[in-house]
Amino acid sequence: MLTTLLIMVLAPGQVELPAARPVPRMQVIPQPDGQASIERDGHQISRYWFGPELRRPFLFPLIGPSGKSLTRMGHPRDPNGHSHHNSVWVTHHDVGGVAFWNDAPSSKGRIVHQRVVRYEDADDEALIEIVNGWHETLTPALSQGERGRLLLEEHRAMRFQPQAGGQWLLVLDLTFSAPKEPVTLGKTNFGMIGVRMAKTIGVHDGGGTIRNSAGGVNEAGVHEKPARWVDYSGPITPSAREGITLLDHPLNPNHPNVFHVRDDGWMGAALTFAAPLTIEPARPLKLRYGLWVHAGVPKPEAIEAQFAEFAKLGDPPIPKTK
Repeated sequence: MLTTLLIMVLAPGQVELPAARPVPRMQVIPQPDGQASIERDGHQISRYWFGPELRRPFLFPLIGPSGKSLTRMGHPRDPNGHSHHNSVWVTHHDVGGVAFWNDAPSSKGRIVHQRVVRYEDADDEALIEIVNGWHETLTPALSQGERGRLLLEEHRAMRFQPQAGGQWLLVLDLTFSAPKEPVTLGKTNFGMIGVRMAKTIGVHDGGGTIRNSAGGVNEAGVHEKPARWVDYSGPITPSAREGITLLDHPLNPNHPNVFHVRDDGWMGAALTFAAPLTIEPARPLKLRYGLWVHAGVPKPEAIEAQFAEFAKLGDPPIPKTK
């Protein structure tokens, strides 16, 4: 057995501290105003926004190996009509007849943060676990404390796992429960997850490319096609090419999912593209998606290797005892 002896030499006047636990490589740092920063080795890689004034929580930025965000807020040519394009977000166009997808006055749905279940720090992953309420509202903007009719309760776990070379994987676990009566997710290509890529990565506005697991390329070959994954990669600095692969877990309903993907820098997994899906009170809906934040434009074989590891993942770890 190899034993490492650590000797600390203290400068004059310093006080020796008691033995301490190592500082975790991955940390969740709570911030003011309903935010939590996710850090790797002291540097932010993402931030979760869940303040009471929001129509829905979201993640921004998603920092790639170059130090730049690979996602953006809003459509590059329609910031008002697509104000709901908040980097990476979870929502659905039709929840029991109530629209949650966009910010239009006709969309009465609002995803309200209820509580933080836990923040966990570790070398191999940082974890955020929260509970949200999906509410039908009577006014577009609710004051803090208002809720409206509860349609769904969402339990969300986000695992941020570091990889070599500044790459990392986000594992998103979602559990939806209908509290009192069945709730049907309507047939649509909007929901459950959306990703708005940085402008320079888009095919139309930048120099990017889209590929899927079936060999399709760009919107013409990928849009509304079933796939295990879709990758959106392109330039993020004059010298760096990076991207995000959106992974659909094999245990998700309708896998391989249909993806809604556009050359303008948008991609999402369309859970109910083919048919509605009803959530019964005693049978919660469980979903798992992955977002691989990577360097370069990986070959399909490299993405398939990532997908194979993602497919093996189990549920988030059990909470640690105090």
